[in-house]
Amino acid sequence: MMEPTDHATEADPLKREVEGGGAAPPAQTKKKLGLAKLSHWRTAAFFLSLFLCLILVFAFSFIIPCPVRPQYLTFWNRSFPQAATYDFLAIEDASKDKVMDVLFVLKDSEGSQNISCFDAGLDTPCVFVSAVAGTNGETLWERPLAPEFHWAHCGLDGLGEMDRGCLLSHSNQLTAIDKYTGVVTWSWPQPPNLSSTLPVLSVPDLDGDGVSDVALVAPSPTQTQLAILSGKTGVQIGSEVVLDTAESAMHLLHSTGKGSHYVLLQKDSGLYGLALWRIAAQAKAGMEKGLKKDKHWESKANDSSGLVPIYESGSLRHVLMTGKAEGLSNLLLVTGGSVELMDGNSLNSLWRVNISTILSEPSFGHFNKDGTPDIVIEEEIGNGIKRVVILDGNTGGTLWEVILLASPNSPKPASVNTINSFSVFMFWGVMPSEANSTSDLSKERHSYMMHPLYSTVLLEKSNIIDHIIAFKATLLERGRHACYILLTGPEGEGAEGTVVLSKRKLKQDVPDSRVLRMGSMSSKDTNEDIKEAFQRLRFSDE
Repeated sequence: MMEPTDHATEADPLKREVEGGGAAPPAQTKKKLGLAKLSHWRTAAFFLSLFLCLILVFAFSFIIPCPVRPQYLTFWNRSFPQAATYDFLAIEDASKDKVMDVLFVLKDSEGSQNISCFDAGLDTPCVFVSAVAGTNGETLWERPLAPEFHWAHCGLDGLGEMDRGCLLSHSNQLTAIDKYTGVVTWSWPQPPNLSSTLPVLSVPDLDGDGVSDVALVAPSPTQTQLAILSGKTGVQIGSEVVLDTAESAMHLLHSTGKGSHYVLLQKDSGLYGLALWRIAAQAKAGMEKGLKKDKHWESKANDSSGLVPIYESGSLRHVLMTGKAEGLSNLLLVTGGSVELMDGNSLNSLWRVNISTILSEPSFGHFNKDGTPDIVIEEEIGNGIKRVVILDGNTGGTLWEVILLASPNSPKPASVNTINSFSVFMFWGVMPSEANSTSDLSKERHSYMMHPLYSTVLLEKSNIIDHIIAFKATLLERGRHACYILLTGPEGEGAEGTVVLSKRKLKQDVPDSRVLRMGSMSSKDTNEDIKEAFQRLRFSDE
């Protein structure tokens, strides 16, 4: 059976076109041309995209350099012969490389960058404020100032070009220094009859220039005065304010749960608070505007003086603030016979522990993982023996303790936090079992590290016997490089001799340390396992 004619021509369009003697319809021709042009554009777009991708790969691989991590020396030291130094160490990022650096003070005739006191128009010797790189100990900057040195306080807002600076009291001057450059931001004579022997307080912006201000508290045998200085210019704002008729041994700035600021004054009779809004109003009328009031605290204030009695005891030795939730702080009070934690908002006692004489200011760390800072104290128990004890921050209960011989000139305990929500603790002394009965403890000093997960074991390292002026354990970079900084020199503040500033990585001490096992319940892990546990630690600044 033959196919119909139209079927044949439909199956063979070329034949149909010849037979018909005509060309393809115009619409069909345009459609074919459009498809061809679209195909060319797609090809061009593909090769253009490929070309751009190759350019980006080339740029990131060869042109744009990858970030270079700072290169650390695990150990460095700087020696300064025939110099003097003071109990001051500040850890700040002074080079803008996101690595912490070290600021300290020397008294010398010439600095390490060939800057002499004579060149600066100062008497010889003079005071040098120096910043050295945490990575390798090289001097970043130094600033000669007129002697004598009294105190320094770093971390104050608004004293530098971009961030926080340092304020120094020296000679009869107050000098603010930019921590990045060492440039003097401002320098003024101390207010007349207001010579402060204690560092200043950083207070909120009271003069409305957008920069936090500072409060200079000056105690004397007859009265304690306060002056408010502009953090931006150093100019005194208003007049001096008499806080009390008795000398204050210490002062802190405390914030209540309502956001009201109080200056805490430690006196012979105890601890008292005075509202910052009261102080600001007395210094200059109207300056208290914007400062919050706390009705609970004000209900306890004395009608005449405005002082809020917080803790009345003649044996008060130390007052410290310890962190709690939502940025609030509790108050840790150390007396001649107890350690007590007080709620920083309600002023109620949270717990109290009886102790004997405290040898050093308490420090903080995390022994357990409850998120509350625990307290490390050194308690003298007689015959040159001390007890290092860690108290639970929530209850005051004893979490851990060890008995050591109290070698002279030992720094207070320190700790560094880890990513596992606990801290590694470091303290100084001599284990009784390790001491030679004929040895001189003044020439024998060991440092110890304790890992809370291996709390029946200590790492012991024989350490320097030079006189320690200052000591800090810290992280040099966010979340990494735990180390300790030591400043040693001749005994006696300001005494002349060889001064040494050194940095040592914490983990660097692990291979050279001895593993000491305490008690019958000591860890069954081998010495190598213990050291490996310390080497695996990862640190945190939170």
